[in-house]
Amino acid sequence: MFSEFLHLSYVTQALLATIFTWSVTALGAAIVFAFRKINKNIMDAMLGFSAGVMIAASFFSLLSPAIDMAETLNMCSWLVAFIGFFTGGVLLFLGDKIFDKVLNKSNKNSLKRSLMLIFSITLHNIPEGLAVGVAFGSLAYGIPGATLTSAIMLAIGIGLQNFPEGTAVAVPLLREGFSRKKAFFYGQLSGIVEPISGVIGALLVIKIRTILPFFLAFAAGAMIYVVVQELIPESQTNAKKDLMALFTMIGFSLMMILDLALG
Repeated sequence: MFSEFLHLSYVTQALLATIFTWSVTALGAAIVFAFRKINKNIMDAMLGFSAGVMIAASFFSLLSPAIDMAETLNMCSWLVAFIGFFTGGVLLFLGDKIFDKVLNKSNKNSLKRSLMLIFSITLHNIPEGLAVGVAFGSLAYGIPGATLTSAIMLAIGIGLQNFPEGTAVAVPLLREGFSRKKAFFYGQLSGIVEPISGVIGALLVIKIRTILPFFLAFAAGAMIYVVVQELIPESQTNAKKDLMALFTMIGFSLMMILDLALG
């Protein structure tokens, strides 16, 4: 099956990879069919591990190749890297601000807060899908650091951190009186934008090569923002902070090894 995956177009690979990340979101939302809560230690360990994978992927698979390709295209590499990286982070920052502003206006209605949680997670899933799409689309140019292994690992890292996101949407809706089926439906729906944005990202970088360095850096910035703003702080709420930090180190090390040794 993997050999068949290798022979698919980069856009199709991106589509399948982001369908995987979406399916993990759905898996997280499916928790409502089993129990209302998932073991906190397991969830925090997953978040810490995902943070490590995404930090390594942001540099080795996205930012470093962006700099190398910008230089190859005779572009100002540091400026392209800065603009792309910062824009990726700012987009998610603005999304969070919009969410906070609307949430403050509806703080007396917990149902509205739950619906805004769906909106917030859906919003930041867009650049995550773009990141996966860009990673696969960049394979078309054979640039150093942009490998199938790194693209797959990036998708796995994003998929892992999507699991608790699906749970985070579905469980509050269940508490608000939604049926388990409806809570699951809206929970998985927050991840539907990833296959769409993944295909768009892959198509754009394949069709317009000059925007690839910017898009790679953009994806790196979006990933780092998610890691710093969400994954690490949440994992560090665990009583065993040192162990959660170790899982982050394990995730980073695994991604680094796969990218450098096998990529």
